[in-house]
Formats: sequence, structure tokens, C-alpha cells
Amino acid sequence: MMQEIHSSEEAIQLEDRHGAHNYHPLPVVLSRGEGVYLWDVEGKKYFDFLSAYSAVNQGHCHPRIKEALVAQAGTLTLTSRAFYNDVLGPYEKYLTDYFGFDKVLPMNTGVEAVETAIKIARKWGYEKKGVPEQRATIIVAEDNFHGRTTTVISFSSDENARTNFGPFTPGFIRIPYNDLSALEEALNAHPATVAFLIEPIQGEAGVNTPDEDYLMQAKKLCQERQVLLLADEIQTGIGRTGSLLAVCGNCNCEGHCEQQETYVEPDILILGKALSGGFFPVSAVLANDAIMEVIHPGQHGSTFGGNPLGAKIAMTALEVVRDEKLSQNARALGKVFRERMELLANKSPWVSLVRGRGLLNAVVINDSPDSSTAWDICVALKENGLLAKPTHGNIIRFAPPLVMTLEELHSCCDIIENTILGFQKKRA
Repeated sequence: MMQEIHSSEEAIQLEDRHGAHNYHPLPVVLSRGEGVYLWDVEGKKYFDFLSAYSAVNQGHCHPRIKEALVAQAGTLTLTSRAFYNDVLGPYEKYLTDYFGFDKVLPMNTGVEAVETAIKIARKWGYEKKGVPEQRATIIVAEDNFHGRTTTVISFSSDENARTNFGPFTPGFIRIPYNDLSALEEALNAHPATVAFLIEPIQGEAGVNTPDEDYLMQAKKLCQERQVLLLADEIQTGIGRTGSLLAVCGNCNCEGHCEQQETYVEPDILILGKALSGGFFPVSAVLANDAIMEVIHPGQHGSTFGGNPLGAKIAMTALEVVRDEKLSQNARALGKVFRERMELLANKSPWVSLVRGRGLLNAVVINDSPDSSTAWDICVALKENGLLAKPTHGNIIRFAPPLVMTLEELHSCCDIIENTILGFQKKRA
């Protein structure tokens, strides 16, 4: 029988005693969510400004997605891929039409999708590009975050994620992010390169946003050398940055973007998180036939990948993004948020930089990455009713659900401003 929780302290102690210590959560125990709000065990209400790392772009417990989950959960949840089911085909058509690709390979978690894309790119390299066996190389960016499996941490620059987990998977080359010269040099030096794996905006690294033409020029360099561009849009996709995908650039799209002057079409698109609106682990890898056709039966799969429950949830989650115009809302509110934070930066020496796109933003705190300042500010924000989390020591990432209203956003900006100015007085 599950132990009933009576207090936040009790819940934290239980996790500390019985769970692996692989996370360092903010000291708040949440028990309920709705829209942009969360409530803790004691009933205190908070604005959510992390959105489960952008998994709940559609808001917590969105009623339409919940209805889809309940209906499908009472009908059929899992068949494995040993058999066909009557939801997967419609889901695959819906997803490929929505994002403009020929084929999709459905998976569950984000890092599974990244691993899948790596396997597809390597196999394509051997069978289509003619790369010598066991020589395929994939270029990645410094400060990347694509997950924490053994292969993915093999090319991470986060030593905390790597230490004592080797030996590592070979075949990866790291270059500086947002550096076209470094990319061109790496492509020239490694003719067996099959892919360039990139986050259009680096979320975990502190919302690093590249130059406006970076992805377009990177795609051009890759095309010239028959190298696939792999876009990891697990965190940046599904409306978060003010367009359906971050690779859409600055276009105000609701679906697959045809504005070729701004849209950079990746050869392989990697999705997860908000693909299910936070209800279920759903991820996907999309590509056109010339790439996806290298995968044959028995070469890759997942018992849960493409299950009817996840497929029905994902279709509804994407319908919500389109019907409620969440990309457009993220674009408009993101501009307001950055304007408010720039005004705060003029008032407070603690705020040294504001950056982002749409409702994926970061405030860089004017202190050492080794200091506890950003963490202490996030604890103070929690006390004032807003939940956010630091990343890379001195950076606070702000990413609320995309269903937020303008009035709610201004209330949140007031909390952030009052908290940081109050923190400044306390530290003076």
C-alpha cells in the first residue's frame, strides 16, 4: 500500500531515503497542476516557469489531452509492434503531414529519439554515402545536451555527466556552437562525417541562441558535403520558441513551414517532451524516404514505441498547439517578457544578460557559475509563488506553459522583479 504524504518534509525525506540521488530538486513538493499553475502538498499555489523542461507547453492537465488519454486507456493501450493497431497508422500520417516529412519512427523518451537518429544517420552513411565500415563520424556542438545515455554522454562536454561512466562510444567530434568556421573545418578534416547533430537553441546550456543565419549556413555546408543535418527539437519544438519549430526561424507558422527564406529543413527531425503535452513519454524521429528506407525489420525498435495510447495523446497534443495558436502566443509573450527583463537589468546589477526566443528565455545572474546566487534567487522566487530552476550555475531558465495569458505573464514578471530587487537589498 502506498504511503500517504502529509507534508513536504515527509515527501522529501522519503525520496532521500529510498531514491537514487541523481537529481537536486528545488525544495518544493508538488501535488496538483492546472494550466500555468502548480500546488504543493500544503496547498500553496505557484506559477510554473519551467514547464517540466518544456514538456507541458500545453499547460498542466489540459482537458482535451486528458479526455483523449482516458478514452484510449479504456480501449487499447499497448500491442507491441508484433501486430498492427488501428491508431498507429493514422498517427504516423498525422505526424508526417504536420511536420512535412515522408516517414516517422516513433519512440518514447527524448534520448531514445536521439539514439535512434544517430543509428539512422550512421546506417545512411554506410549504405547511401559510402562511408567505410566503422568509420562514420558525427559532429556535435560544445555544451550540448541530448540526454544521458552512455552514447550521448560520450560527446557531452559536461564532465559531471561523464566522470567514471566510460569507456565512451567513439565516432563524435565536438566543435564550438554557433561557429560556422569550426563546422567547415571539421567537415573538411573528416570526410567520413555522416551528420551534424545540433540543438537549434541550446536550452540546458542556458538558452544559447545562435546567429540568425547560423542554421541556414550550417545546412548549406552540410549539403555541399553530403552530410545530414540532425535537429534536436526535443526542448525547442512544438511552439516553445514562437514558431512550430526553432528551425522555422522568425516565421509565424502554425504548422509545417513553407517559407523557405526562414525555414531550415533538417534531414532528420527529433521530437519529444511537448509532443505528448506531458501526459505520457512520446518521442519521434522524422525523415524523408531516402533516409528512413535504410531501416529494415529487426534493426531498431521499442516495445512501447508507437503504442496506441501515446499515439492518440500526441495527436491531440498537437491539435491543441495548432487550435489554440500556442506558437503565436509564445512569440508575443516572449517579446513582452524580454522587454520586462531588460528593464529589470537596468535596475539591478544582479542581472547581466537576458536572452531567448519565444517563451524559452534565460536571465544570466551577475555572479560566478560556482556561486549559489542563482539557486538562492530561485528559492526566493519559490517563496514568492514562482517556480524556476538554475542551469549552468549562474543562469536561470524561464519557460512557462504556452497557455499563459498576458495578464499572468505581467504578474510573473512582477514577482521576478520584486524578488531580485529584494534579494539585492538583502545582499547589500
